Amino acid sequence: MSYVIGVTQEESVPKAPLREIPPIAKQFHVWRLIGAAVTLLIAGSIVLSLSQNEALNWPVIQEFMFQERVVAGLRLTLELTVISMIGALVLATIIANMRLSPNVVLRSISWAFVWFFRGIPLLVLLVLMFNVSLLYPEVSVGLPGQTPIWSASSGDLLNPFWAAVVAFVLHQSAYTSEVIRTSIRAVPKGQIEAAESLGMTHLRTLQRIVLPQALRIAIPPIANDAINLLKATSLVAFIAVSDLLYSVQQIYASNYQIVPLLVVAALWYLIIVSIMSVGQWALERRFGRGTARLGTTVKAAGGKNR
Repeated sequence: MSYVIGVTQEESVPKAPLREIPPIAKQFHVWRLIGAAVTLLIAGSIVLSLSQNEALNWPVIQEFMFQERVVAGLRLTLELTVISMIGALVLATIIANMRLSPNVVLRSISWAFVWFFRGIPLLVLLVLMFNVSLLYPEVSVGLPGQTPIWSASSGDLLNPFWAAVVAFVLHQSAYTSEVIRTSIRAVPKGQIEAAESLGMTHLRTLQRIVLPQALRIAIPPIANDAINLLKATSLVAFIAVSDLLYSVQQIYASNYQIVPLLVVAALWYLIIVSIMSVGQWALERRFGRGTARLGTTVKAAGGKNR
């Protein structure tokens, strides 16, 4: 009587020894090196021509870089940017939530707001706000047909600085609200439903679940909006607000050093934008923790990492 002994596949087939994965050979790209060399040559030529250009008058640039009026104009530019951006963020968050509301009235009003203030050029809106006293000479609070409780002149309430702030807030919030709205919609709907099933209110769900995740998505475009707003503040020179550009214009109107003083303004804008870019990078890194994708590590025989 014979017996057949069953042998599994793993026992019948011997295991092959593990072989190390060979490293990927690096390709030599000739045209990339040529392109980099040409680009470096052009950039060096531009820098050399600017450093040797007598029309720039570098001693004048050095003289007025930290001049009192220039520094005062820079300070006002920063104040205008910070106040306007904070106001725009607050208003944009409200408008974005109105756009996402199930109430058709709120959705319609917020849509009309975005449509209107995105359609008007910023310079036109700035000049309109500066001349709002022609439309409403006096602002009053009270019941219709009764003696107003409080009233004041529009010109006293909206001086050129605050007229610029209102214009920037309205214009910027129309754009930023769309960024916030799309960032909120990018949060998985299942998380919102899970929060509601736990009995969390809509406001608490926004505060604890939605906004922290939406903020991570919205930081890069909002930071770009803030940088664009900083540069857009130069338009207030049209309504005689003594910002950086207006201060520079007042100086070169008296000494006729137009190009050097414009370079002074350009350098200050570049410095502030560079600082804001570093802040954007830090915020992205701070709020991006836990979402960074780790590179895949391939382990060969012997425990070596590739």
